Amino acid sequence: MGAGHAHALYVHEHSPVHALPPHVKVVAAFGTVVTIAVTPAPAWPVFAVAAVVLGGVAVLARVPLRFVATRLLVVVPFLLVAVMVPFVASGSRVTVLGLEVSRAGIVAGFGIASRAVLGATASILLAATTEVPRLLRALERLRVPPVLTQIATFMVRYLEVVAGELGRMRTAMVARGHDPRWLWQARPVAAASGALFVRSYERGERVYAAMLARGYAGTMPDLHDEEPVAAVTWSVALALPAVVACTLLLWWLRP
Repeated sequence: MGAGHAHALYVHEHSPVHALPPHVKVVAAFGTVVTIAVTPAPAWPVFAVAAVVLGGVAVLARVPLRFVATRLLVVVPFLLVAVMVPFVASGSRVTVLGLEVSRAGIVAGFGIASRAVLGATASILLAATTEVPRLLRALERLRVPPVLTQIATFMVRYLEVVAGELGRMRTAMVARGHDPRWLWQARPVAAASGALFVRSYERGERVYAAMLARGYAGTMPDLHDEEPVAAVTWSVALALPAVVACTLLLWWLRP
């Protein structure tokens, strides 16, 4: 799986963020997400600082705002939950736009929405600046169990193959006059899905047998000699989650 397999979340640029070693970016993004996740809902300054930090990374990486906003649609269910919390939470009530809502529910909903949006943004920026092969290699350098990285590698690669197979099957169905649009037309789609599952399973067995015949022993060969990362690179990358963490610490220690 080479660089030609660019995924939909990747933005091809030549920015300083793109140039950072992948495993350094993974650690920085993970630290940022963890810090955001443990931030209490009332600590709005921490969320504000995290938003500024992530916005700065997006600008530095030249990732368009529209690109990030489109992919943030995945957190819409969490935002709907956050909107509902003030109406169902208990506690003192306040009137907002003519509606009585819980004061504690507003704070809790704000926390849910902030964590969802900021955490997803950090993940989107990581994916937007790191190609899939390099991202998986970074996980290996961080000592993630090889079985997990191998599963992820083949999943990413063969999702494209299975999606292409599904597209060809749908084209064949339409060419034969069947274009299902209603629930009662789902039977042929179910049959096609079953056939696709069987073909995918058989393909996986053939690929695995071919790999064993070529000496596969549970890990892929390392074709790239990676140099150690300079301390200054780690310092620059980890400064971003450190700023958010220090803000959280100051909030906890406030008088």
